[in-house]
Formats: sequence, structure tokens, C-alpha cells
Amino acid sequence: MPRLPSLFVSHGAPTFAIDPGVAGPRLTALGRYLPRPQAVLVVSPHWMTPTPRVGTAAQPGTIHDFGGFDPALYRLSYPASGHAALARRAIERLSKAGWPAQADERRGLDHGAWVPLLHLFPEAEVPVFQVSLPSRLDAPRAWAFGQALAPLAEDGVLIVGSGSLTHNLYEFRSSHGADEAYVSAFAGWVREAVEQGDNARLLRTLDDAPGARRAHPTAEHFWPLLVAAGAADAGAPPATVIEGGIAHGVLAMDSYAFGLAAA
Repeated sequence: MPRLPSLFVSHGAPTFAIDPGVAGPRLTALGRYLPRPQAVLVVSPHWMTPTPRVGTAAQPGTIHDFGGFDPALYRLSYPASGHAALARRAIERLSKAGWPAQADERRGLDHGAWVPLLHLFPEAEVPVFQVSLPSRLDAPRAWAFGQALAPLAEDGVLIVGSGSLTHNLYEFRSSHGADEAYVSAFAGWVREAVEQGDNARLLRTLDDAPGARRAHPTAEHFWPLLVAAGAADAGAPPATVIEGGIAHGVLAMDSYAFGLAAA
């Protein structure tokens, strides 16, 4: 099987599950275009642990880890199976790279995993397992975490970093009309970095990009982008952008496919 690309997906708000906007159909099209994975590995900021944990459940449950939204969201489930064998391989890869990973037999899929997967693989036919995001990261370590996972792409694993290109919860909870200018500026800066394959610039994003502090008051929703980029084949072409527009005026919804030629 050819080496799979790695993906960064912006999962936005939980309402993305029932309000796909621009991004949802484009993720569905991407899922149809990709070679069929043996399993999907998702790293999400909604499961953070001091040291990595890897879900090994045979049938991971759907976790509704949010409150105050449309009741329809709480009736949704994503019934994909797990893949214990590949999850154990992820533990081996992480441990070999110096990340002391452990199995978690009970953890289900948080909304950072199942919400975008509802669009990417809507039939839930591809097995899924999660790897927790280490709670103490900086840009180089997030990249290194992706590099530790990278060999799994040769085993048929689609590595997905699920975060949010912009993530300011205070502003999300406020009412919005027009899209905020800083969101477009920040998203454009990141897009230029990934399209040019400028990894050094991408690593400096939270220091140098316009509006970075406003786009990410805390960094946990940005780290999955660096995990996905770090997991990419070093010799691959620059990333392909899956444009997602802006949701709720403040959530940039672009996603990126690293190591995938543009369709």
C-alpha cells in the first residue's frame, strides 16, 4: 500500500456535525479521493494527558463532550470500530521515539474526532483510534510528536490532527456579523506557509503570524496542525489546502492534506 498523507482538519464548533457549511462537503470529497486507510489515527486537543495514551477499544463510544447545544447533537453517534493491532503499533512507535505511551482500553471518541469524521468518512466504515495530545508542548515538540507517528502512514494509517485553524472561545460565544479581519489574515498567513512548504515559518506561526494571540489565546487547538505536518513525508510536495471558509465569524475552517497531490 502506498504511504498515506497526513491531514489537519479544522473541527470548528460541535455544530459542525449538523451544519456542514463549506467545509463538510469538501471533507467528504477528500475522503472519497484518498486511498482507503486501514485505520484512522486522530490526535485531538479534547483528549490531553501528561504522557501519550492510545485508545485500544474494539468499539470506541461516541463522547458528547460539550454542553448547551442543539439536542440533536447528543443523539448522534459515530459507530466506527477500533483497531487494537494498529493502536498497539502506535504505542510501539511512540515509545521507540521517547514518548512513554500507554494503552487506554476504555476511552471513546471525543467530538474533535467524530465530528470531522462524520464528514470525512460518513459511513463510519474505516476503523478509528485516538492518540492523546501531550499536555506540555511547544512548536518543536508538537512537530516531533508527529514525526514519531509518521511511520504508521506506511502501515496504512491515516494520521489526522484535528484542531481549529483559529480558536477563540470568548469571541465564538459573542454574537458576530461579518467575519473578523484577523481570522482571514491569520488563515492566509498559515496557508502561504503550508503551500510553500515553509516548515520554519509554520513553526513560528504563534510568534509571527498576524493576529496570532487573538486567533489562539491558548495553543492546544493549533498543535494538531504541527502534529499533522510533522507526520508528513519529508520528501512530499507542499500541502494541499481544503478551503473551509469561516464559521460564526471567528472560526477559520480550512484543512490541509500533507503529502497529497492536489486533485
